[in-house]
Amino acid sequence: MRLHWHRRDLRVADNLALEAADNATVSVFVLDPSVLDHAAPPRVAFLLDALQSLRESYRERGSDLVVVQGDPTELLPALATEYDADTVTWCKDYSGLARERDAVVRQALDDAGIDRIAVHDAIHHEPGAITTNDGNPYKVFTYFSKKWHDRPKADPADPPASDDLASVAGDDIPTLADLGFDEPEAAIPPAGTAAARDLLADFCAGDIYRYDARRDYPADDCTSRLAPHLKYGTIGIREVYEETEAAKFDADSEAGRESVFEFQDQLAWREFYAQVLWDRPDVVTQNYKEYDKQIQWNDDPEKLQAWKDGTTGYPIVDAGMRQLRAEAFMHNRVRMIVASFLTKDLLIDWRKGYDWFRRKLVDHDTANDNGGWQWAASTGTDAQPYFRIFNPMTQGEDYDPDAEYIKAYVPELEGVPADTIHSWHELDSGTRKMHAPEYPGPIVDHSERREEAIQMFERARGDE
Repeated sequence: MRLHWHRRDLRVADNLALEAADNATVSVFVLDPSVLDHAAPPRVAFLLDALQSLRESYRERGSDLVVVQGDPTELLPALATEYDADTVTWCKDYSGLARERDAVVRQALDDAGIDRIAVHDAIHHEPGAITTNDGNPYKVFTYFSKKWHDRPKADPADPPASDDLASVAGDDIPTLADLGFDEPEAAIPPAGTAAARDLLADFCAGDIYRYDARRDYPADDCTSRLAPHLKYGTIGIREVYEETEAAKFDADSEAGRESVFEFQDQLAWREFYAQVLWDRPDVVTQNYKEYDKQIQWNDDPEKLQAWKDGTTGYPIVDAGMRQLRAEAFMHNRVRMIVASFLTKDLLIDWRKGYDWFRRKLVDHDTANDNGGWQWAASTGTDAQPYFRIFNPMTQGEDYDPDAEYIKAYVPELEGVPADTIHSWHELDSGTRKMHAPEYPGPIVDHSERREEAIQMFERARGDE
């Protein structure tokens, strides 16, 4: 008998730890208060839905998911004793907190005389597997990506047979209220493997062939929406890659194949940032890049709140921030725009933006989100140069030319012509009031703040 401890692998198919089963397995999930302390309602709601789906998968196989709440260092040895299990397995997680947790769990199991096996599963290539010729972690994505694409990818793992699963019964899964969380203000998408497979199938049947050309246009929504499923592992990365390879084979043009490749490149970014986090777990709270002096960010609670509320007077920024609150999701191009606006126009520390995303995104992933925020803030590895600053009005005009996305999330601008929306920063207050009396004017002047941002970074670099 063995225990399998689910964490970010909430599926039975394409799960390398479950594939390795060679005797009766009891699957457990521990609602760990120390992990929940870092959680937020959108993610916990998605998690609980994913656990319900996982439970059904086990029940279809004559087993169940045992869900308990408490400290895994105490619960896992106790559950192993209760079920007479001599081994505990789990899939590796690569964040600093996860590694600290796993170290104390390993010690607790060692003390109890119980074997443990940690299996690489969440990404194709384990951190440290793709390095420079000198054996160092890559700091530039392009070089990492080339090796990532060249490396062979494993096939999806088979799900466990019913005979490999123990006949057990689990208690009810707690609710959000049971865990002390309020209902999220956003509509949360369905979780579970079936939902993930539906998204993947729909994407690979159509939008993946437009991905390269249209992924930056938020009104098109030409994205997979798989991020929360990859974060919680409701679908395996090998299954995702296999389906994209099939789509590449089925493409009827070279442009279609290139578009599939571009999507696969985003999977490579995911693994690049996982490697960065593995090598530098301190990046969650510290700049990846070192500066001669500390960056002097603004402390401006009023403007930070306007950014959170989507009332900055920059339409594409406000649309993104309102989409975040309404859907616990934001289009990737718009994530870059709002992150640049916070750090380069408002001159506010990226950590405050990262924390807001952590609280509001259903797909928050430590490695990806931290990598994205430090890229936009020009503090990360292979980041946007500090002197290349997104103009939020130009970004809106380029990627939402008809203002479809903006109007969908900023109803005050619904009847305003697109040209007027994209020149909002240039209008006088009277003209703005005539077009959209309820929508604010810009809270900062972009041109002025651009120069201030460059000076701020040059001071930190010691150039002044």
